[in-house]
Amino acid sequence: MIKVLIMLITMIPMGKTAIWAKEPIQDNNNGMIVRISEIEVYQEYLDEYLNHAAEVAQISVEKEKDVISIYPMQLIKHDTQIRILEIYRNQKAYENHIASPHFKKYKEETLHMVKHLDLIDTYQLCPTNFNKIFKKSD
Repeated sequence: MIKVLIMLITMIPMGKTAIWAKEPIQDNNNGMIVRISEIEVYQEYLDEYLNHAAEVAQISVEKEKDVISIYPMQLIKHDTQIRILEIYRNQKAYENHIASPHFKKYKEETLHMVKHLDLIDTYQLCPTNFNKIFKKSD
């Protein structure tokens, strides 16, 4: 009876369905920072912002050996919504990145273009695929 009550209490209602509460996800990042940046840009600056985002992504991955991914994407249905998959080998790599001249330039030139920014840190769920996907991780 107690197990049934615990199971019912840990259900989180989501409309007509329910999601079972789980244990926290194990940190499988091996010291890496794996993040999704959610960005909303003002419509009037969209084209200019997209150019800046592409430029800083390319320079960061090419010039910073411990930046594994800066992968900006634009949502199809909401074109002012940008997502960036950021993967850094470790905390030091992230600190070096945000101190780099190209990132500082990007930040200074786009600050007024950004309506909203949310940095979402994540754990990878399938670390065995990591080396298959990201060659720079070797």
